[in-house]
Amino acid sequence: MGTLTPGADRTSTPDRTSTPDRTSTPDRTPDPDRTPKQDRTPTPDRNPTPDRNPKQDRSRATRRRLLEAAVACLAEHGWSGSTVSVVAERAGVSRGAAQHHFPTREDLFTAAVEHVAEQRSAALRAVPAGPDHAPGRAAAGEDRTRAVVEEIVGLYTGPLFRAALQLWVAASNEEPLRSRVTALEARVGRESHRMAVELLGADETVPGVRETIQGLLDMARGLGLATLLTDDSARRERVVARWAGILDAALR
Repeated sequence: MGTLTPGADRTSTPDRTSTPDRTSTPDRTPDPDRTPKQDRTPTPDRNPTPDRNPKQDRSRATRRRLLEAAVACLAEHGWSGSTVSVVAERAGVSRGAAQHHFPTREDLFTAAVEHVAEQRSAALRAVPAGPDHAPGRAAAGEDRTRAVVEEIVGLYTGPLFRAALQLWVAASNEEPLRSRVTALEARVGRESHRMAVELLGADETVPGVRETIQGLLDMARGLGLATLLTDDSARRERVVARWAGILDAALR
């Protein structure tokens, strides 16, 4: 019995050896796990928004500078003088940065013409509708018609058209460009025609109206070509006035 008593004393002292409350303290163990998670988890949630947006903004700004520089180079130097290096220098970025956005020269200048096309379309969309204007109805008065004709002609006589023309010339000799520019110009032509119809309130179900609108666009393109070599503004003003009168009468 004397030997059993000490053994029983040692094995039956649960207060020191088995204290499950201290060894498994749920309050102490999870806390280090939760605290770092709480410290670490919000950091990716808070930081990416300010970090990501400025990078995207800088990327968009760089792309836009490259496109605007490409348009300016095409208008001033033509295709042969507009290399990626020249465009990158004008845009104030490295050649590597330019090639990150546009891997090839064709990619850069095709995107530049798309940029031009969007600007041309935006300019047309900015033309306010006349007071009695609605799709399928004639625009109110010759003044309204002339305003629309002047806007359309203006698109074909400015630097944007000059840049696009340089790319057309290059596409006639550069096979990699030809299919791209042909498809792009077909889309731009359809959009220009659609917007001209809408702005003029023309009804293309009337025989001859569609051809009349296309004649306006062809005439504007021809005036743009005439402006390349000389200042043709005086003659152009008379042509625009006369064509607006013809167009207004045809659309009534």
